Amino acid sequence: MTGSAAAAGRRPIPAVRHFGDLTAGETHVSAGRTVTEADIVSFAGLSGDFNPLHTDEQWAAANTPYGGRIAHGLLVLSISSGLRTPGIDELNVLGYLNVERAMVAPTRAGDTIRATQTIAGLRPSRSRPGSGVVTVEVTVADQDGTVVQRGTDVLLVGGARDDR
Repeated sequence: MTGSAAAAGRRPIPAVRHFGDLTAGETHVSAGRTVTEADIVSFAGLSGDFNPLHTDEQWAAANTPYGGRIAHGLLVLSISSGLRTPGIDELNVLGYLNVERAMVAPTRAGDTIRATQTIAGLRPSRSRPGSGVVTVEVTVADQDGTVVQRGTDVLLVGGARDDR
């Protein structure tokens, strides 16, 4: 072992992780990222979702229980999906098979989010020998620990000789 992995008594994470390297129950926490006003405005333009819930402070304050504008749920999903997550980033992902999220609390500009990802299920692929279907439970929380999203990602992860 080298570096901080050795100091913490953990195994180092290999550069590429294959289906056979995974263990049900392993949990990985991402880096944090602050959602900005620019993120919300850019996402509205990119997605075409100009709902006043995300774009009109006075309307959102007067007409919603949130006290003002909130970030798009799909923006939070997108950001959390891209956050650097040692142990998950190294997976030999051949494809995303399914993504599900429940938006359970609002995220506002200025909130910092982190994703916690737990390997919840592993099953060999029927169509790609050596590969497997990996179900990952995902929880996204803000700086106060409030869970803002939860759900699952289902990934097709290649085996050691299946990364063509």
